[in-house]
Amino acid sequence: MSKLFEPSQINGMTLPNRFVRSATWEAMAADDGACTPQLIECMARLSEGHVGLIISSHAYVLQNGQAGPRQLGIYDDRLMEGLRGMARAVHEYGSPVAVQLAHAGYFAFAKATGELPMAPSAVEGLSKGPKREMTETDIAAVVEAFGLAAGRAREAGFDAIQIHAAHGYLLSQFLSPALNKRTDAYGGSLENRARALMEVLGSVRSAVGPDFPVLVKMNSQDFIEEGLTVEDSAAVAMMLQEGGIDAIELSGGTFLSGKNIPSRVGITSEEKEAYFKEAAMAFKKRLSVPLILVGGIRTPQLAERLFEEGLADYFSMSRPFIREPDLVKRWESGDLRKAACLSDNLCFEPTRAGQGIYCVTEERQKEGK
Repeated sequence: MSKLFEPSQINGMTLPNRFVRSATWEAMAADDGACTPQLIECMARLSEGHVGLIISSHAYVLQNGQAGPRQLGIYDDRLMEGLRGMARAVHEYGSPVAVQLAHAGYFAFAKATGELPMAPSAVEGLSKGPKREMTETDIAAVVEAFGLAAGRAREAGFDAIQIHAAHGYLLSQFLSPALNKRTDAYGGSLENRARALMEVLGSVRSAVGPDFPVLVKMNSQDFIEEGLTVEDSAAVAMMLQEGGIDAIELSGGTFLSGKNIPSRVGITSEEKEAYFKEAAMAFKKRLSVPLILVGGIRTPQLAERLFEEGLADYFSMSRPFIREPDLVKRWESGDLRKAACLSDNLCFEPTRAGQGIYCVTEERQKEGK
């Protein structure tokens, strides 16, 4: 059997295979962020489909950090019942499950939060509406909130947490020289721009202890003018490794990157798969912690080759699991056809409408459209 289907461990957490469900926004939570039966069923189906590690929706750690409607929350103890239900449901089928902790920062959903979005810097012209530059008190509150959320995740029965520092969300904004124009201890040099992330890691680790897996999702680069580069990103990864991170999921791009991001639409050939693999090579030259590679993985054959070449330790997908929650189970059974996902991104239309994510293409095919 392929080594991709052999068990492995990340800081004591056993993964039955090397495929990971990358966090996304399902728009299946309640309006206040509470976990719903619909969202629990979504996660349970992934576990039933033999996904090696399931990373939940990006869950906001403060109410002012909500990114969109019906997003999962982890900002208050009253949300614990639903979170416990999610962990129990996933465990029934044998997969470990992590919560992704996030704050939207500059791109917070002001209509829901009722507050002016806050950001490392109030950079003009990047999105609609005014922003508020964070004070050091604001930063300290966010750092504390990540730690409290991590403690809730462990208490609720989750197996790991992941810090969201990618895709232009708050911690990604701090890392990006295009979005962080601060002149205090949180801006300027790379070490200063990484300070908020490192403080979050310290807060999280203090909350969960040394024996609990803590992962991070970060950009390989921002793909915007004056944004985070691969070289600087790899240097931050080294800081995280020294700070006690257990695994790094490597992605790329922000809401502002547009067509500069490598192709996410129409992955029609193997050459278009794994579009962050060059950055993965730069990371693997420096890191000893496991690297989880996301971005256009569509065939087990390519994943196995990248694993054998030492470019990644785990392979993370999001859109393919929307179409096929049992994709890993299919591959494991010997049916090695590529994922049915067409990468047309139509699945995000119902999330923006607050309807809950699903494969629009598949539904249209069923209806004969």
